[in-house]
Amino acid sequence: MKVYIGTGGYTNDDWIGEDLLYPPGTKQTEFLSLYAQHFDAVELNSSFYGIPGLKAFEGMVRKSAGRTRFAVKLNKVFTHERNPQDSDFDRMLQSPQPLREAGMMGPYLAQFPYSFHRTPGNRTYLRELAERFAGHELAVEFRNQGWDRPEVRDGLREFGLIWVSPDYPPVAGVPEPALHITAPVAYLRLHGRNSGNWWSGESAAERHDYRYHQAEMDEWADKIAFVDGEVDEVYVFFENTTKGHALKNIPMLRQALNARGVPVSAPQPSSQPLSGDLL
Repeated sequence: MKVYIGTGGYTNDDWIGEDLLYPPGTKQTEFLSLYAQHFDAVELNSSFYGIPGLKAFEGMVRKSAGRTRFAVKLNKVFTHERNPQDSDFDRMLQSPQPLREAGMMGPYLAQFPYSFHRTPGNRTYLRELAERFAGHELAVEFRNQGWDRPEVRDGLREFGLIWVSPDYPPVAGVPEPALHITAPVAYLRLHGRNSGNWWSGESAAERHDYRYHQAEMDEWADKIAFVDGEVDEVYVFFENTTKGHALKNIPMLRQALNARGVPVSAPQPSSQPLSGDLL
């Protein structure tokens, strides 16, 4: 079982500074090259707002130097607006080809909003989406608890979809924090447990303003170690990127997994390390 660990996005001004990921003065065009020296996976956020073209993905391959797997988030037209045209499917499926050719393509991520309830219409839409992405790994995150049912996961297995196992704050209406397996690939998103800001926060940064404790990382390490042998790959993405929380939590999870006999490591940097506790 191969475990890939990274964060939701790599463009974050909170990570610029002494003893952080990006040294003072780092330009945004340099972020990915530095990120890839320390993390072997990343969720691509930019594709949610606009589908990058082939040249943009070629640049990602070049800057990351083959060290990092990319989970590509579906554009909002697929998950929030839910009115994709054939041209949207063509671009979403074809543009990441440079990642595939370089062996750096992870799953697609369909991040549905809380307003995406389990209704007959939405179930039909999800089935049609699965059919259009057949032959590609597609991970699906449901933020509404109505989907958190064994029969839903059975349906995902039938269509070859990956259930996204989320770690949300302990608030009503969201799925429970459990690691479920519906495909040879497991996908975990750690959102933090800021229950005070989850519904009231005005931005994603506020909602994800949370740093996990070691005991919480140990809990997830136990769950990941438990599925060793059941899956080929596990993707773990920390969404609590605010204030550099994820940068502190990733070494904690790595250490906990290694202690449980699940080997994980950071990519070997091609230049000088930026911070000892990141490696």
